[in-house]
Amino acid sequence: MSAGLPEPGADERAHSDELTALIRNEITAQGAIPFARYMELVLYAPGLGYYSAGRTKFGAAGDFVTAPELGALFARTIARALAPTLRELGAEADFVELGGGSGAFALACLRELAAQDALPRRYRILEPSADLRERQRERLAAELPADLAARAEWIARPPETPWRGVLFANEVVDALPTTRFHIRDGEVFEEYIALDGEALVRTDRPADALVSSAVRHVERALDAPFADGYRSEILPQLPYWIQAVTATLEAGVALFVDYGYPRREYYLPERRDGTLVCHYRHRAHADPLHWPGLADLTAFVDFTALAEAGVGAGFDFVGYAPQGQFLLASGLTGLLEEAQDMDEAARLRLVAEAKRLTLPGDMGERFQAIAFARGVDDALPGLAAFDLSRRL
Repeated sequence: MSAGLPEPGADERAHSDELTALIRNEITAQGAIPFARYMELVLYAPGLGYYSAGRTKFGAAGDFVTAPELGALFARTIARALAPTLRELGAEADFVELGGGSGAFALACLRELAAQDALPRRYRILEPSADLRERQRERLAAELPADLAARAEWIARPPETPWRGVLFANEVVDALPTTRFHIRDGEVFEEYIALDGEALVRTDRPADALVSSAVRHVERALDAPFADGYRSEILPQLPYWIQAVTATLEAGVALFVDYGYPRREYYLPERRDGTLVCHYRHRAHADPLHWPGLADLTAFVDFTALAEAGVGAGFDFVGYAPQGQFLLASGLTGLLEEAQDMDEAARLRLVAEAKRLTLPGDMGERFQAIAFARGVDDALPGLAAFDLSRRL
């Protein structure tokens, strides 16, 4: 599995060995752990998990590139799309970003919201990683005017008191620790991580009622049972997670952008080993036990499940569309037109960025946008205009 992957340095190997030892100790103490728990430790174990440690994750120097790392176009377009809702909600409106990454999105978004006269009272970043929080804080303080930087604050959990505004999450749902299931003789099994001597190994155990019922719900929705041997991912906790992050949003919009598929495409027969993928230094591989803590683990999003969870949490469904169409209908074209006076090199870089964000062969169709609203008028018309919810 390591063939073709860059070799980690000695410090990286030591870090991975320390995290592996922590995982091994938990298994020794309590027995095999569900894959979702393994993924949680690999990504978020304090001081050791992929997102909790100090290594660079985003951009050319990291393991993968997110839309905000390409440049400011993505964040500026999202800001323009959400600005009318913030203005409608008035001076008490907040902006909540789930997972701030490198801080690139917040930086460009705050600048654009200021230009659109739609600044929120507070720009709140829910970031579980202490390392990333500090990097974000330093970046915003260094690169924003003091009055804009002062609006940013960091929170450790979703807002606990009622609030109004917008919630935005880019590439967050794909990083939720996922359950892996396997069908054997018509029964539902759950993937676990166990020990074989000192080595971590994957094994299957009969699924509990929560996982089994979630899988059977998908089968009923597809009107067909999964074939024997089929293995994939499912998030039985997704409705509870959506409820947790949106429960106190009294009026506003919740917008999610991520890569994934509608349910009927997610669980195609030929996708019989699921969508789990690991990213390490801009290479993708399929072995989540390889160098724990050094690679990002992610699973594609079932957007049908996300739509069900949002509506189930009491929101109105706004729309679902490919990222490219959503961005083009939400202000990106105007940003390109405004760039005509740039020097030729800068304009060409901006056009290249726009192509990566919108072309079907790149992020334009691989990434999808979905939104929910309550208590606001005409939310995200650019998303509603290209709504493809009939596919969900």
